[in-house]
Amino acid sequence: MTRRKTIYTGNVVNLGIETVTLPNGEDMELEVVRHPGGAAVVAIDDRQQVCLLRQFRHAAGGWLWELPAGKIDVPETPDHTASRELREEAGLTADHWQSLGSFLSSPGFCDERIYLYLATGLHTTTDEPHPHEVIEVHWKPFSEALAMCQSNEIDDGKTLLGLMRAAGIMAGTPR
Repeated sequence: MTRRKTIYTGNVVNLGIETVTLPNGEDMELEVVRHPGGAAVVAIDDRQQVCLLRQFRHAAGGWLWELPAGKIDVPETPDHTASRELREEAGLTADHWQSLGSFLSSPGFCDERIYLYLATGLHTTTDEPHPHEVIEVHWKPFSEALAMCQSNEIDDGKTLLGLMRAAGIMAGTPR
């Protein structure tokens, strides 16, 4: 049985103290962040270029290379979030979507799960970034994006994992 005392509820997260009994029988109090999750998109065009965003992130201390991504707006599904974020942030729609699975971003204290997608058959449309988003849209050869992962130029977790899983799909290797 888990008991939860909510400490803070914001627009993005809910922080609480949860009293839990661990599988070994020990009782413990944990600080747990509850988050609705997110979705990220590896969008690859016909020339094997990938859409990367250079986005300002205050919490990370500056500019990051990222995939188009965003928070799931409940009751929205992860695939709808992916499609919405690709349109809003990059001004793109896609004919073909493939799941690249999901992952837990930081399971030691947070339940955020990020769903990853590969989008192809791209078409341009009007982007609709939010006023609080400072974003530059860039197109990089997929091989260059992978090299940016290896050189630590890309250090955003969802982007690293999304690109690596897409590389496996593109090479015919199961994820």
